Amino acid sequence: MKHRTHENLEHVRTLNDLFSHSTEKYASRTVNSFIGKTPVLYGEFAEKVGCLQETLKSLGVAGGDKVAIYTHNSPVYSVVYFAVTTVGAVIVPLLPDFSPAEVENIINHSDSKVLFVSERLKNKTDDINVPNLKIRICLENMSIYENRDALTVCRSTGETEIQPDSTASIVYTSGTTGKSKGVVLTHHNLISQIKMTLKIEPVNETSVFLSILPLPHTYEGSLGFLLPFLAGASVYYLEKPPTPTLLIPAVQQVKPTHILSVPLIPEKIFRNSVLAKINSGFFTRNLYRTTVGRKLLHRIIGKKLYKTFGGRLKFFGVGGAKLDPVTERFLYEARFPYAIGYGLTETAPLLSAALSYNVKVESAGFKLEEVEMKINDPNEAEIGELWVKSPSLMKGYYKDEELTNSVITPDGWFKTGDLVKVNSSGRIYLKGRLKNIILTSNGENIYPEEIESVINNFKFVQESLVLEEKGKLVAMVKFNYEELGVQYSRIKEEVQSKLEENYRELEKKIEELKLELMTYVNSKVNRFSQISKIVALPVAVDFEKTSTMKIKRYMYL
Repeated sequence: MKHRTHENLEHVRTLNDLFSHSTEKYASRTVNSFIGKTPVLYGEFAEKVGCLQETLKSLGVAGGDKVAIYTHNSPVYSVVYFAVTTVGAVIVPLLPDFSPAEVENIINHSDSKVLFVSERLKNKTDDINVPNLKIRICLENMSIYENRDALTVCRSTGETEIQPDSTASIVYTSGTTGKSKGVVLTHHNLISQIKMTLKIEPVNETSVFLSILPLPHTYEGSLGFLLPFLAGASVYYLEKPPTPTLLIPAVQQVKPTHILSVPLIPEKIFRNSVLAKINSGFFTRNLYRTTVGRKLLHRIIGKKLYKTFGGRLKFFGVGGAKLDPVTERFLYEARFPYAIGYGLTETAPLLSAALSYNVKVESAGFKLEEVEMKINDPNEAEIGELWVKSPSLMKGYYKDEELTNSVITPDGWFKTGDLVKVNSSGRIYLKGRLKNIILTSNGENIYPEEIESVINNFKFVQESLVLEEKGKLVAMVKFNYEELGVQYSRIKEEVQSKLEENYRELEKKIEELKLELMTYVNSKVNRFSQISKIVALPVAVDFEKTSTMKIKRYMYL
């Protein structure tokens, strides 16, 4: 999976080195832009960063100071990111969907003294109680909203010396455990990560990225921002959230070579477009039931999908959560250029990957060359917790030595919390989270994620969550009510005066589907994994999710 890199990058050891390397080497090439707006060249970008560096120094920002940024994806994010990290300060990126309470907690916990905030999100910061925050700056024009004049002016008379082990960023994520943790990433962590990735994916100055995931998430921040910057590639951003109505025109205009995605996007395309089209015709519906017919239809639709995505896509990365195997089978048989990656925020993030030429359905690929892995305490099925060592492994959790020591052993192994199996050829298979294992009274281990995968492949199911209740397995299910509305259109077409009757009819249909679903699932899982009850989420209720669209399981325990 390794390829020959186009140059020696040993001199790039910090984000300062990265900034100097790329702005000098690719000065006349496009670095980034909003779609349809005037592109910014690497040389122009260097000037913008230089100006903001001087502003930060004049405000008294010095080595080790924490600077938060709260915005949606935009070219200016990268300006702030490099200006902060190249003066020796620490960037604290905040996800745009963080609530005011989360923003307040993170700014306080991280000791951030400066906040860059976009006009769209400023109102969410107006009433937060953050005594340590001294300055708020508008991202759109770099004007100062608020200056409490409490920073020591000009503490930094020159550039702070930055070492590879200097802290570059503190990344907070609500994750699936409830409590936010500040992941401390060094310059070495981030640079090592993008160098490792460049060895397996040949990004270069002709590559064009379309960025649709939040930049504060390490997945997009490392692989969709820093990696293309290292290679001299171009990145394009949408000015609004990437809904299907905006995404399709965007890909057709940009014609990207690289896109990073979470599983939800290809899963929605497959269920709402591909399957809907196949099931709409008698001939295609019946042809699809045969293996040969399914593969043929997948290949035909895959060619059309490739053109829809602009016709020059080389890399459609899927990460952040496990991809539904039925959707992945479609991508594989359609010969769509998808890639699978696995990693964690704590490892900045990538640990393993498979590219389009060596993917295998349900596998998380092979470990990266510099990563060490071992399975701790495997069971009879050779499934155990994955422990890793990597140059991209975090320094620790900010201000939480106890938690850091609980996940990093004295000899440097990081306990991922993920249950995996590795076959004889080195392929990695994710089985679920260690903390999610359900232990039955007779000692059997049940992996709820595997049952959820079966449930999610049932018609009309959008997503699900399997939990234990009084020794029994209960499935919480979000049915695809939109698809139900298509199938049973008369429910929607009834006049307002019969609304109550319509709801009763819909409830009756849901009860029928629950029975059908339970029969379907229990016929496909072992006797220890049988579902005893199904709870349907109401029409207007969705599962609470993280930024990478993983269900916040802890909220439903």
